[in-house]
Amino acid sequence: MCQKKLKEDIRCPLEYGMEIFGGKWNSRIICVLASLGTLRYSEIRREMGNITDAVLGSTLKSLISHELVQRISYNEIPPRVEYSLTEKGQSVVPILQSICKWSGIFYKPDAEATMPHCQKCDYH
Repeated sequence: MCQKKLKEDIRCPLEYGMEIFGGKWNSRIICVLASLGTLRYSEIRREMGNITDAVLGSTLKSLISHELVQRISYNEIPPRVEYSLTEKGQSVVPILQSICKWSGIFYKPDAEATMPHCQKCDYH
């Protein structure tokens, strides 16, 4: 089994926050779920575009372990699994929107490359 080489070294609340919703994919997945609500794995993958299955799977596991996303598995045939934001996950959305608005002052995105969900931040 793979183990981290170094112990997690979080020394302040900001580092904890960056660990949870920082990085390329965490915030994108949170924004997609905030925008579209409950989704199946394949729907999240389609919305994310160029993410690999391995990265999507590990990112979802991380978000679930931090209690930002919940995974509900239904006892059906064929099996159905859905992902949605928890209350804690929903509480992160205004923070990400504030970061997006601040970033919009300095970052001028390529309109064709912007994710449709980002337009909801109203950064223009």
